[in-house]
Amino acid sequence: RTVGQRAVFKFAQHTGSSYVGGRYTPGTFTNQIQKKYMEPRLLIATDPLMDNQPIMESSYVNIPVIAFADCDSPLDHVDIAIPCNNKSKSSIALMYWLLARE
Repeated sequence: RTVGQRAVFKFAQHTGSSYVGGRYTPGTFTNQIQKKYMEPRLLIATDPLMDNQPIMESSYVNIPVIAFADCDSPLDHVDIAIPCNNKSKSSIALMYWLLARE
């Protein structure tokens, strides 16, 4: 989702974590031959409806998933759902700000 890219970048910058802010390349968590292979300890998804590929791959390799969930979000393979509005740029930025503060 394009509205959350800047918030994800700022969150990663302030917490010292790695991020995938643009298009997610399938196989990033499962294909070890791939150049962009990652082994994250946690996946934070802005929208489970749009981020279904990384959520599915994280379930294959047992990575816990935290997702910002709206009322229409599918919660398959999501471990912790944070109920919030994930459609607006300001609400996504607020949620990442709250996570960075904790």
